[in-house]
Amino acid sequence: MLSPHETAGGGMMNEPETAGKPEGAATLPDSSGARQRGWLRALPAMRGLLPIDRSQVPADLLAGLTLAALGIPEVLGYAKIAGMPVVTGLYTMLLPMAVFAVLGSSRHLVVAADSATAVVLAAALTGLAVAGSQRYVQLAGLAALLAGAMLLLTRLARLGFLANFLSRTLLVGFLTGVGIQVAAGQLPDMLGVTAAGEQTPAKLWDTLRALPHLSRADVAVSAGVILVVLAARKVTRRIPGALIAVILAIGVSRAADLAGRGVAVVGPVPGGLPSFGLPALGWQDAAALIGAAASMFVVILAQSAATSRAYAVKYEEAFSEDTDLVGLGAANTVAAFSGTFVVNGSPTKVQMVDSSGGRSQLAQLTTAAVVLLVLLLLTGPLAYLPAAALAAVVFLIAIGLIDVGGMRLILAARRHEFAVALLTTAAVVVLGVEYGIVIAVIASIIEHLRHSYNPRNGVLAKSPAGHWQTAPVAPGARTEEGLVVYRFGTSLYYANASRLLDDVTALVGHGGPLRWIVLDCAAIADIDYTASAVLTTVIEHAHQRHIRFVVTTVLGPVREQLDRYGISAALGPNPYYDTPGEALEAFHAAEGVSGE
Repeated sequence: MLSPHETAGGGMMNEPETAGKPEGAATLPDSSGARQRGWLRALPAMRGLLPIDRSQVPADLLAGLTLAALGIPEVLGYAKIAGMPVVTGLYTMLLPMAVFAVLGSSRHLVVAADSATAVVLAAALTGLAVAGSQRYVQLAGLAALLAGAMLLLTRLARLGFLANFLSRTLLVGFLTGVGIQVAAGQLPDMLGVTAAGEQTPAKLWDTLRALPHLSRADVAVSAGVILVVLAARKVTRRIPGALIAVILAIGVSRAADLAGRGVAVVGPVPGGLPSFGLPALGWQDAAALIGAAASMFVVILAQSAATSRAYAVKYEEAFSEDTDLVGLGAANTVAAFSGTFVVNGSPTKVQMVDSSGGRSQLAQLTTAAVVLLVLLLLTGPLAYLPAAALAAVVFLIAIGLIDVGGMRLILAARRHEFAVALLTTAAVVVLGVEYGIVIAVIASIIEHLRHSYNPRNGVLAKSPAGHWQTAPVAPGARTEEGLVVYRFGTSLYYANASRLLDDVTALVGHGGPLRWIVLDCAAIADIDYTASAVLTTVIEHAHQRHIRFVVTTVLGPVREQLDRYGISAALGPNPYYDTPGEALEAFHAAEGVSGE
């Protein structure tokens, strides 16, 4: 799968086509190299499908068949994780997948069942209904409807940028925790034992205690599935090892009557189209599921946007986060009314299509057609599928989510971020997925605040060659005698404004006398009201000491803020300079010093 720490490469063209793109669209050309004209350019939907490159159609069809072969066993496993009837996993690859293919902008994003959201759903529904029951399915539909509504409301409110607030570091830690939790949860079925613990540590302990009672037949089935899948991967990942293993397990189960020998099997699976109907719509049910829906919304928003963006850059294509939000919201709404559960953009499935040569949503529509045929003609044999075989498929999926390589890279690059990723992993494993998401979001905010609270401020000085260099702020530091050019390293707001006061106090209170202070605002994009009051105080203290206070490299919006706050008037005449060099020349002119 495409792990959260991986990025897709690809150069940018010099003259990308931008006309006619929806608001928020990336300014990248279409992969086919053709420019959209006329009604295709203005069409709000089908941007992931159109324009169709006829030479690419055979590859897209083949990629769709490959996705069906590799993805069907996977979504059956995700249905098991979610506590849903296994056939509902197939339903996620039917209407929801097709709806996003038509309404989404990404030509690559595959929308279907996903491990992270399935785990969140199962955690939320535990205790509310019996897993797999009609009531359970209706509640799952309500959760999908709530998540879909949140996605659509996010689009209406133009809040798609929120997808950027769950960092790649946190996604690595979160998905690693999900992988550990899901893998641990499959061990009882793989071993043919019962583990009553709900949280991962308790479940593992119960599994260990039950080892003397394991079922050799279940262990043999699980081992066989794992060996087949790993052998197929050894040759090439394009071989549908999981599908081959599932087919072999069904064949062995039927021929050897494993159900009669005490091996648990999936049992009858309904065929045909999904049953359309209303999910649970009570206010009390909605209140019970709103937190889980919000957690799934955060995961969908972050994971889908990151995946779409990576492949858009890789293939130099246009994509719109806003349009994708509409597609994702509609896909989850359709899921809610077609008897299945929440869907998400899947990096695993995107990589399946990409590695098979698929370059448009025609591949996903092909997959949906194959799934329709399976539902109409081939669900009967699934009744013989051993539960241990399905658990083994899910176990391998979960192991793939445990991103040891990504964690090592974070540890090597930034120890603070590794601590955050590790905390997120531990929270998911010990406390559960919903708490893990909450902690991940809080940790992300704290990490952001830590950086903005402790900016890299500095004093600018000219090198012997005449270039500007930045040195750390130190008591009495000077750019040259009588002058200091001080750069604040980020936007000024209530939490870090005290740093400005402390730094200026240290510069003024030590060293030789100061006549000018130049505040370089190159890194300041915003100044809030509290920070403006602190800046006013700093200016007043400078003027009391007969020090001129000027500013340089001020962005237009920041200049407007300074005008509104009354700071421009407080600074005195001609306080603004375009560059530090211009301010330095003005200082020399005022002091009667040669600039040579």
